[in-house]
Amino acid sequence: MIGEPLEETAGRLLLVRGMRVAVAESCTGGLVMHGLTNVPGSSRYLLGGVVAYANEAKIQILGVPEETLAGDGAVSAETACVMAEGVRRLFGADVALAVTGIAGPAGGTPQKPVGLTYVALATAQTTLWREYRWTGSRAENKDDSARAALEILCRFLDSRIGGRVRA
Repeated sequence: MIGEPLEETAGRLLLVRGMRVAVAESCTGGLVMHGLTNVPGSSRYLLGGVVAYANEAKIQILGVPEETLAGDGAVSAETACVMAEGVRRLFGADVALAVTGIAGPAGGTPQKPVGLTYVALATAQTTLWREYRWTGSRAENKDDSARAALEILCRFLDSRIGGRVRA
């Protein structure tokens, strides 16, 4: 629906599809879950989430291999994908989201600048990811990352017939 908040669109589409979602977050610190839980009745499709900020949590709770973190880094497409797959299995969800990035203002490098964020979506059949490079403040980067995760979920659910995310 035009003008409908993303979290409401996601909830409506999850209900229409008969699917349930789980979320793994790092740089967003729970903002995706916050948005989803703002919708009355979200317990019908939202199973739960994990804020895995430290690498130890990514390893112990979500099953991210130490080798992935050492080789690709916590902020990488590979880590985002494993986070999404791990939280999907953990909660038994039909679809899962994961977000990892560098919110700023510090922590960036020339190879991985502040604002670099990866969002992944996983189902039993596929895992999709997308890279973003935000340029705002820490709060803006977190908000943009959470919004991007919800947009990917909505696009995936809306295009479910083809099973592809239209970027």
